[in-house]
Amino acid sequence: MLPKKTPPPEEPFVPKKGKTPMLVRGMKDILPVDWPWWNLVIDRVISVARDFGFERVETPILEENAMFVRSVGKDTDIVEKEMFAFTDRGGDLVAMRPEGTAGVVRAYLEHGMLAMPQPVKLFYISSMFRYDRPQSGRYRQFWQFGFEVLGDGHPVVDAEIIAIGATIYQELGIPVRVQVNSVGDAASRTAYVKVLTDYFKTRKNRLCEDCKKRLVKNPLRILDCKEQDCQLLAQDAPQFVDHLSEAAKDHFVKVLEHLDDMDVPYDLNPRIVRGLDYYTHTAFEYTVADDIGVEKQQSAIGGGGRYDGLVELFGGRPTPAIGFAGGIERTIMQLKARGIQPSAPGRPDVFLAQLGDTARRKSLKLFRELRKLNIRAAATFSKTSIKAQLEAANRLRAPFTLILGQKELVDGTILIRDMESGIQEIVDFGKAVGEVQKRVLKAANDAQLTNGNGSMPTV
Repeated sequence: MLPKKTPPPEEPFVPKKGKTPMLVRGMKDILPVDWPWWNLVIDRVISVARDFGFERVETPILEENAMFVRSVGKDTDIVEKEMFAFTDRGGDLVAMRPEGTAGVVRAYLEHGMLAMPQPVKLFYISSMFRYDRPQSGRYRQFWQFGFEVLGDGHPVVDAEIIAIGATIYQELGIPVRVQVNSVGDAASRTAYVKVLTDYFKTRKNRLCEDCKKRLVKNPLRILDCKEQDCQLLAQDAPQFVDHLSEAAKDHFVKVLEHLDDMDVPYDLNPRIVRGLDYYTHTAFEYTVADDIGVEKQQSAIGGGGRYDGLVELFGGRPTPAIGFAGGIERTIMQLKARGIQPSAPGRPDVFLAQLGDTARRKSLKLFRELRKLNIRAAATFSKTSIKAQLEAANRLRAPFTLILGQKELVDGTILIRDMESGIQEIVDFGKAVGEVQKRVLKAANDAQLTNGNGSMPTV
């Protein structure tokens, strides 16, 4: 084994005078104004994950390059064109994850999850990296939520994982249909690849340059091509479902029956093969059921499939598994196109206003006491004007404001102001926390009674 080369000394970074740093091409900031949308999606994903019994996992951004080459496939566009791979300072070839499944399977094996009760149900919300052409809804760093079920090959699990994605989109208000296909088992794949190769060989001169290479390396990828001529050829290509083994056909029929049982809308789509080599049996995508304000090519907002051979490929015992991932940026694009607004931020229970240094110090202690009791308190301690602080309380829609000024300090009291009515009440400073607790509880009970009578909750 050759010794690792010692990297050259790192050159010190010297910024150019007067030049403002800019975003790297294909990257995007997530600004405070964006987060209500992101939180809307993330909160829904976490809620559905909890309801279906999934536990969260987060794998590293950096993994061994070889892991993705083995799992995704060395002849896929991801590995050949899109992966951020480099040699680190220790001489190891690493890659920034282009997708989430391979890292989850690696973690499943490395941490002994094979010995846990099966299936193991995991979900993640993570950033991925692909050197792709930047365009609307597609960045070189992008975010996905994903769900994986490892250790159960029953067809009902396929239907359940498909239903989870459909549930998330439907609860967000995005109408989707599932495009579903079967890519069969190993025997089915061998038979179909031969038939597909024969079909495209007679039409090779009409294929794009990339697909001419795919015809030799991996003909299935031709069905994924976005070039118009290749798409037209793919429409008349032999279909995978006509070349399934009996076992694969039986599995697929049962998946469809369970989708019917769950009232999940789907279309049989013979062109869905997905872009990764590890898929077996069920392959699917979520497509938007209309085209409101979003480009047609962005209508696919998620997808996945079964990957029964991946755990074994990574050195484990044969283990059935299935999963899917959804793009968060594309989901947000769909929400905005439909005018679906995130809820307004939750308002604080109480706002603290103070006048003078001594009052500020006492208010800081009071602020911490309230937070320890799970009372949502807000303040702008740097402001010296009571008027400015009350304006801030109004902007935050705080129902009550505690006001501590010079007179209150002398008297050992504090003012509680009802922000809606403007009525103020003087209470003993030592009883302020108890008074706030009582009023917050009453407000919560009143809101619950109002909502119980059929009114919509106030956000």
